[in-house]
Amino acid sequence: MGKIVFCDDLTSGGGPLLANAAGAVLSGREFGETSSPFPLPTAYLTRKDGSQAYIYINSTRNPTGTISKSTQEINKMAPLVASFSSRGPSPINPNILKPDLTAPGSNILAGWPATASLTGFELDKRVSAFNIISGTSMSCPHASAAAAYVKSFHPTWSPAAVKSSLMTTANPLNADLNPDAEFSYGSGQINPSKAAFPGLVYDVVEADYVNLLCGEGYTTKLLQIVTGNSKSSCPANHGTSPDLNYPAFVTSASPAKSINKVFNRTVTNVGSPTSTYEAKVIAPPGFKVEVNPSVLCFTSLGEKQSYTVTVQGVADKKTVVSGSLIWDDGTYQVKSPIVVYIPM
Repeated sequence: MGKIVFCDDLTSGGGPLLANAAGAVLSGREFGETSSPFPLPTAYLTRKDGSQAYIYINSTRNPTGTISKSTQEINKMAPLVASFSSRGPSPINPNILKPDLTAPGSNILAGWPATASLTGFELDKRVSAFNIISGTSMSCPHASAAAAYVKSFHPTWSPAAVKSSLMTTANPLNADLNPDAEFSYGSGQINPSKAAFPGLVYDVVEADYVNLLCGEGYTTKLLQIVTGNSKSSCPANHGTSPDLNYPAFVTSASPAKSINKVFNRTVTNVGSPTSTYEAKVIAPPGFKVEVNPSVLCFTSLGEKQSYTVTVQGVADKKTVVSGSLIWDDGTYQVKSPIVVYIPM
């Protein structure tokens, strides 16, 4: 009672609170990942600093401590994908980029109901209009709000068109800080202000998804359960690996073996009625990328144009290499990642 309790690992703070402690010092913090609310004054130290605190406590008969108000520091590596965020590739369909994109999810300061405990402890009677939480549950509302923002400008757009707009306008992230590259951050971090006006979108209709699921081996029965349509069935020529009209290009490769992958894509003009887009390619290291045609000309809104992307080369020992394709008309830049990886 009345003491600052030292804990040699992360705890919720519930034990010191129940013991009527004045505060707690925890050891084991990884800098910059997350911050957590505690039910009593708490200092969360790194292992190194925690060890120093432990040595001090055992070096004197009457150790004393002070827990001061937190100070703000800037994480110079931000934006960086947190270690607890799931990585790709997708185990279900590894040739569709997952994650699609990334959104803020670490140390999010947001509104909090006055009727809820800040920490979940019944003895924690504090009331606050705000709280700080980290996780997918924080990243999701950012992405959902960005999608709703795009939808407010384009109420007739399909979910696929909205997703396309978010992906092709996302801010690029640094692969040197994220070793898994696109398999950690997808197309990049959402940029809602740009997403409302993407220039071009990659749209997908139900028949495209049906074709994809059929290629994944779905039976007619399973297909009808997913679509909710008793008339859904697989077309005769669906193939074993159909190409979804997706705003990213991902393919797997075997070490020291050549690949020649062709992607078919169709874009819809939602930018300027009359526009000419030129393809600007940054090929993944060690690979050649060809776009055909390399120029797309539009004369009206809603007009569709199709093209192919061919990726050729030999994969080396590096697990993931990436590049990009940007369709540029001088006003809009529509960016899609190109990823070649060796499955682990």
